[in-house]
Amino acid sequence: MNEYASVRQAHKATYPFRIEHTHPMADEEFANHLAFACRSFAPYHDIVCVCVGTDRSTGDALGPLVGSALRKDPPPGLLIYGTLDDPVHALNLEETLENISSAHPHSLVIAVDACLGHFKSVGSIQLGLGPLKPGAGVNKSLPEVGNIHITGIVNVSGFMEYFVLQNTRLSLVMNMAEIISTSIKKACLKMPTLSA
Repeated sequence: MNEYASVRQAHKATYPFRIEHTHPMADEEFANHLAFACRSFAPYHDIVCVCVGTDRSTGDALGPLVGSALRKDPPPGLLIYGTLDDPVHALNLEETLENISSAHPHSLVIAVDACLGHFKSVGSIQLGLGPLKPGAGVNKSLPEVGNIHITGIVNVSGFMEYFVLQNTRLSLVMNMAEIISTSIKKACLKMPTLSA
């Protein structure tokens, strides 16, 4: 077990980390936790950000909005899959993951996606260790994604999930996407191998 792996094991209790997107230091706090989580998976050759979702549903557009924001001003060393123009969704997720595995076999993968949750959690952004399970909130069986996952709780779960996602406020989703993309950029700059 390398140094970072032992640190990761010792700090498992601190994950998932959750912060409200309106917190005045949300992007900085989230970036610090993300940078630590990424360093704990070292060594790796690349960092790949897989932003899952579709622009056909307001709530489910969180991932592609994050991907598009990152693509406009990409941090050094970060590879981005999933944008508004070229989304990663249920129909191409498996193929995308196969391409990533082939092109970047020793990469650290960060998965980003929207999710549904409790009413009091709407607007929160979460960081967790381990893979994302896309589609779980709408009872879809899709491949797991990532070593680390970021989820934004965009609306309430428990009833007519597809309808709820499609009727999520765009303002909330865009504000959350801005915090997540800014956090990822800041986290990359905190990692010397990527900011060099």
